[in-house]
Amino acid sequence: MASVFLHHVVGDLTVGKPELVEFSETETVEAAVRAIGESTEGGIPIWRKTSQKSVFENADMRQQRFLGLLNSLDIVAFLARDECLVDQDKAMRTPVSEVVVPNNALLKVVDPATRLIDALEMMKHGVKHLLVPKSTVWKGMSKRFSILYNGKWLKNLDTSSSNSVNPAANTNRSSSSSTAIIRDKFCCLSREDVARFVIGCLGALAPIPLSSISSLGAINPNYYSIEASLPTIEATRKLPQDPSAVAVVEPTADCQHKIIGEISACKLWKCDYLAAAWALANLSAGQFVMGVEDNVSPRSLPDLTVSPILGDDNLVNGSGSRRLRKFSSRSIGFFSTPTSPSFGVGRNMYRGRSAPLTCKVTSSLAAVMAQMLSHRATHVWVTEAENEDVLVGVVGYADILAAVTRQPAAAIPETPSS
Repeated sequence: MASVFLHHVVGDLTVGKPELVEFSETETVEAAVRAIGESTEGGIPIWRKTSQKSVFENADMRQQRFLGLLNSLDIVAFLARDECLVDQDKAMRTPVSEVVVPNNALLKVVDPATRLIDALEMMKHGVKHLLVPKSTVWKGMSKRFSILYNGKWLKNLDTSSSNSVNPAANTNRSSSSSTAIIRDKFCCLSREDVARFVIGCLGALAPIPLSSISSLGAINPNYYSIEASLPTIEATRKLPQDPSAVAVVEPTADCQHKIIGEISACKLWKCDYLAAAWALANLSAGQFVMGVEDNVSPRSLPDLTVSPILGDDNLVNGSGSRRLRKFSSRSIGFFSTPTSPSFGVGRNMYRGRSAPLTCKVTSSLAAVMAQMLSHRATHVWVTEAENEDVLVGVVGYADILAAVTRQPAAAIPETPSS
C-alpha cells in the first residue's frame, strides 16, 4: 500500500472545492437539465427538502436527506416515455423526485479528517460522492507522521477547544456556536476528484500504474450492451448505474461483439435532451450512435421544438421563444459519417462525440486513467489487443480505485479504537 493513501486525509482534496448548493427534489426536470449542463461531473445530487433549514443540522441529518444522483441518461430516458413525448412542456415541468432513482448509499457524509484509504474503500464499494463539512476544525494539509486517534489526524485539529479531539461533539451542541454554523456548509468530492489526486501520485504507486489493466484485474466483464439493430429504447428498460453506460455492439461470426458506439450519461451530458429523447424512442441503437441522415428518409424525421437551454442558441429567435427545426444526429451532439445500412464500419470512420472511448487489455492503468480524466468520462471500454473492435469489458472508477489499493489486508494498519 502506497503511503500516500495512509498519510493523507479527505480534507486534502477539498482545497478549492466550492460550497455545495443543494438541488431539491421539488425542482423541475427543466431546472435539472440546466444544472447538469453547468455541473462539472455530468450529474447532480438530489436532496429532500426540509420544512425549515436549521443551522444545527449535523452529518447524520444531512445523510438522511440525500435522495439519489440524477444524470443526463436518466433524464433522456424519462423524456423518451410515450406520455412525455406527447406533452413535452408538461414533462419538463415534472419534479425530479419522479425521475431520480432513490439510492441513499451513493453519497456518504465524512469528516475532513477521514483517512484517504478509508474514503477509497467506501468508493470501491459503491459510494460515488463524499460530502465533506467545510469546518474550521480541520486545518491545512495532513502531516505524514501525524498521530492517529479514532481515524483522525490530531495535528490537524484545533486544540483551542476542549472538544477538538471529537469535532462531531460540537455539532450536537444546542447553543448557537460558530462551529455548528460552519458545519452546515459542505463541499462534494466525486470519484473523479479522487482519481485526479491519484494520477498526481503515480510515482508513489509504482509499479502499479505501468502494469496492464488485465494483469491488475481491473477489467469488468459484466457490462451492459445492446445490438445495433434493436430499438434504442430497449437500452433504457433497466438503466445501468455504474458506469451509467450501454455499449452498442454488432455480433460477429464467432459469437463475439464488435463495439460501434455507446449510450451513456457522459455522452449525453450537454446534448439537446428533447432531440435525444425522440431519437431514443424512435431510432435503432445503431442509428442513434452513428447518425441517421444516411439511414432514415428525411420524410420520417420530425420537426423538433428547441428550448433555449436544451439546444443550439442560434436556433432560438431573439425573443427567447422556441423554434422548430428538423431532427438530425447533430441535434444530439453527434456528428454523422457515411455508413452502410448494416452499420458494418470500423471505428476509424467515427467523428465527434459519438465515438466510444476504448483501450486495449494491454493498456496500462496510467494510460486508462489519463483517458478518462482528459475526456471527462466515467469509464473506458476494453477491447482485445489484436482486434480493437472486439469488446471484452469496461473499466470504471470503482475498478481503478480497487486496482491501486489492491494488496494484502494485513498491510493496512488498523485504526485504534477509542
